Amino acid sequence: MYVITGATGNTGKIVAENLLATGQKVRVVGRSAERLQGLVAKGAEAFTGSADDAAAMTQAFTGARAVYAMIPPDMKATDYRARQDRISDALSAAIAKAGVSHVVLLSSFGADKPAKTGPIVGLHVFEQKLNGISALNALYLRPGYFMENLLPQVGVVRSMGMMAGPLKGDVALPMIATRDIGEYAAGALEALKFTGKQTRELLGPRDVTMKEAAATVGAAIGKPGLSYTHAPAMMLKPAMVGMGISANVVDLILEMADSFNSGYAKALETRGPENTTPTGLDWFATNVFAPAFQGKAAGA
Repeated sequence: MYVITGATGNTGKIVAENLLATGQKVRVVGRSAERLQGLVAKGAEAFTGSADDAAAMTQAFTGARAVYAMIPPDMKATDYRARQDRISDALSAAIAKAGVSHVVLLSSFGADKPAKTGPIVGLHVFEQKLNGISALNALYLRPGYFMENLLPQVGVVRSMGMMAGPLKGDVALPMIATRDIGEYAAGALEALKFTGKQTRELLGPRDVTMKEAAATVGAAIGKPGLSYTHAPAMMLKPAMVGMGISANVVDLILEMADSFNSGYAKALETRGPENTTPTGLDWFATNVFAPAFQGKAAGA
């Protein structure tokens, strides 16, 4: 039995679907029983519970061959770091109490740093908590910048005719599609070849700048020459809060962007076959971003 936390999210859903497709027994964990029904229809067992409830998570993890662990995001949290710590405390305690032998953790590149990386700090802390469980075999996946992080640009492009954000336009980042993270995690769970505590960065097919991302997105949505502007924090913060993101989360996002811009947070592994994933930004722009953009247009 594999137990998947965050099973309705971008990566957890792919992990569950891939394991189910190979005939594995899968227990999917989420707060909404209704949202888990799609996976139940594919053969999964549903467990409804909150990730910050150690007793519930212990119950969910009992009997697991391995666990896919992650901290589900909440862009409206008023103290995001405290929320991260509550969840990592609960999940770590449940992993230890349930006697789980193998865990694949969704972390992030930059999680080697203990401070000044915004929400990534919470993932560094989570890794350290799992390091404290001596008998546990854990694989810390540290993927690059999610291509899905570009989706809020749909509204920016529609309202301003350009892309804009806190990242400098010429800073190249490893950019990855979340489906590739889920597929890698599912493979690692099924094989269970990792021992002790190991890290693996997942770097996408290549590093991409935001200016390059804008050009790729522009071509996909029929706006060739789409530009990107590095916007100052004083302009971005009220705009992001206006999008429904809490001021606390915005501050953490801006701190994370600063850590990328300065090179403080960066990939540590050399790119090679083991950490290069297949989905390119052109595929994402055509198959994910463009439909989202067109959907917004249709509803306008």
